[in-house]
Amino acid sequence: MSSLLHFGSKFSYCLNLSSSLSADPFPNLSQLSAALGGLSGVPELEVEALRPVNLLQERNLLPPRPLEPPEPNVSSDLKKVNCSPQTFRCTLTSIPQTQALLNKARLPLGLLLHPFRDLQQLPVITSNTIVRCRSCRTYINPFVTFLDQRRWKCNLCYRVNDVPDEFMYNPVTRSYGEPHKRPEVQNSTVEFIASSDYMLRPPQPAVYLFVLDVSHNAVEAGYLKYFCESLLENLTKLPGDMRTRVGFLTFDSTIHFYNLQEGLSQPQMLVVSDIDDVFIPSHDSLMVNLKESKELVKDLLTSLPEMFSQTRETHSALGPALQAAYKLMSPTGGRITVFQTQLPTLGAGALQSREDPNQRSSAKVVQHLGPATDFYKKLALDCSGQQIGVDLFLLSSQYADLASLACMSKYSAGSVFYYPSFHYIHNPAQLEKFQKDLERYLTRKIGFEAVMRIRCTKGLSIHTFHGNFFVRSTDLLSLANVNPDSAFAVQMSIEDSLADSSLACFQAALLYTSSRGKRRIRVHTLCLPVVNQLSDVYAGADVQAITCLLANMAIDRSVSSSLSDARDALVNAVVDLVSAYKSNVSNLQQSGLVVPASMRLFPLYILALLKQKALRTGTSTRLDERVFAMCEFKTQPLQQLMRMVHPDLYRLDNLSDQGALHLNDTVVPQPHLLHLSAERLSRDGAFLMDCGNVFYLWIGKCCNEMFIRDVLGCPNYASIPPNMSHIPELETPLSERVRAFLDWLQDNRAFSCTMHVVKDDASAKATLFQHLVEDQSEVASSYRDFLQHIQQQMSK
Repeated sequence: MSSLLHFGSKFSYCLNLSSSLSADPFPNLSQLSAALGGLSGVPELEVEALRPVNLLQERNLLPPRPLEPPEPNVSSDLKKVNCSPQTFRCTLTSIPQTQALLNKARLPLGLLLHPFRDLQQLPVITSNTIVRCRSCRTYINPFVTFLDQRRWKCNLCYRVNDVPDEFMYNPVTRSYGEPHKRPEVQNSTVEFIASSDYMLRPPQPAVYLFVLDVSHNAVEAGYLKYFCESLLENLTKLPGDMRTRVGFLTFDSTIHFYNLQEGLSQPQMLVVSDIDDVFIPSHDSLMVNLKESKELVKDLLTSLPEMFSQTRETHSALGPALQAAYKLMSPTGGRITVFQTQLPTLGAGALQSREDPNQRSSAKVVQHLGPATDFYKKLALDCSGQQIGVDLFLLSSQYADLASLACMSKYSAGSVFYYPSFHYIHNPAQLEKFQKDLERYLTRKIGFEAVMRIRCTKGLSIHTFHGNFFVRSTDLLSLANVNPDSAFAVQMSIEDSLADSSLACFQAALLYTSSRGKRRIRVHTLCLPVVNQLSDVYAGADVQAITCLLANMAIDRSVSSSLSDARDALVNAVVDLVSAYKSNVSNLQQSGLVVPASMRLFPLYILALLKQKALRTGTSTRLDERVFAMCEFKTQPLQQLMRMVHPDLYRLDNLSDQGALHLNDTVVPQPHLLHLSAERLSRDGAFLMDCGNVFYLWIGKCCNEMFIRDVLGCPNYASIPPNMSHIPELETPLSERVRAFLDWLQDNRAFSCTMHVVKDDASAKATLFQHLVEDQSEVASSYRDFLQHIQQQMSK
């Protein structure tokens, strides 16, 4: 079993709990309630959330299905209209009345937003009058109070406002005199068609500029052919209308522009070799109307890969190419998509290698997590000012200083994609991921010239934002581009007592221009109860939202201070919670590590977080891969982030229909979640580990041959190829079940996962799994070791 145990420990997610544990008597819930200051609502879920859990005794912490967010303890009427937790979540679903009570709980208060996510249903309001509070400018929402038919009270600042005459008509029921039944007051997520009052200029068209590395390194990696093929296939699916414009710019040691003006027989290349003083050779023929110049664009995409196939130019003038791109895009705004395969070596923004491979596994200091130059940040801020978002695709086999390059996306509200060791022949899994990601990227919804403002109930305040944006003022984020796959986090504090409020509300308003040139405002409103008892705060704690907010805070601490400081702060968060809980129920429980059931997974999640590429020490982690992991923590939606922090493990060789979903004539099995422990694996099984952006299907040596034959299409275990990365489509009931489950998992995320079939074979050194194990190896604690460390910290 050595290799099996190796699998568990090397992935560093073990729950090796001892069975010889102390058995301390526990209080009943009424005793606990009394010690914590009473329960205000006492619904069943809240009672269960407060059940004391001794972490040193309970082995089965995971629920059988993925954890659901806690439901706020509000009336059933408010529950029906509250914002979806997939869009808007708070770390505490019961808001403490005072900062003192929040401090006593030792839990962070913050929001996690996914404001532009793809929605199945979205009420669109086309009224000429957008009703807002005259004082704080909050949009009318389901949580306002109608004093009568003519007056409504704002749920954020409590001002009484008049109901406009037009609002008296309900477009849904086509009746008068029922303002409380308008769609704006019946839905917590709505989208308004904005009037000219919300425009500083006419809405911009969809404008896309592709900036392509064509150096020898890029040609060798082979990405260009696949980029051109993908764009050709998806050209008609680019979001936009008749005004959509596109342009192309390639670079190595010089910059190449392309004249695509309608009427030319073929594209014309214009070369600018003066990279120290970049200029635009033509101002009216480089960014062209896609419809009018579609044939020329197709010609260019067809010929580009061959154009540079024999190049020997090794230098990269990325900085000057970005300066040129900025000049091209400034008149309109839009999206710049950059493809880079190496360290920039020439002109403005040139970089030198800062990575020492010998320091990759340092347990003490990890250097160079911040940028080497402010060139890319300054350029991004200039872009943001002109409503230009910059997205980066980094396809590099060597160190490329992502810590510096990522700034171009971070401050312009862009996205970062990273494909380490990309090569079109030697790394087919990365190539497939790049192709699928690119298709999603090119066709996904986009919003231009956007701003987002977050408002909250009087007494609450925002003090830190996390994500990719430029902060224009205390509560206003500038988002040159907004996409449906990016999320944001916000830290909050309680400035004034909320004693006069029974409810606290948060509202996020995203103003943007659609790809079809319409100005729109998407508004999300979340309503949560205000409580004055510590028990209620703990009962409403959202352990996953807390983990994600702390991850964002730890990433910031890593850059501003040090990685060791960030790791210490995460451990201290667990110590603080356990100590606070113990001190407030000290008359009930003297020994063990006791937490409320709502937070039982918190130490486990923090341990998993400490073992992520972004935050781990003592193991060989490439600097660019660490920085990319940090970028993902700052931008990924909560569900995706949690899969990366703490993967889901399922057994697939014994799937049954018990609890299965029935979707469109397809039966989707729902296997139970398993603890990420070597002891949960067995050599006679097949286990799927879902890590968010990659699936690992681990096949035990003694796995049922029927599963291997019917699902993998191989006659026996020995015949499974070493680098298998696909599940074949076989017409067997078991294959259909497994693929239905995998498809269902895939449908719940924006970007496709790569698949790695991993054999339980310690001698197969060359397999991808073995390489991964070596890369993931860590001198780190098991879960029990971590709990003992927490105990030691508490006793100091």
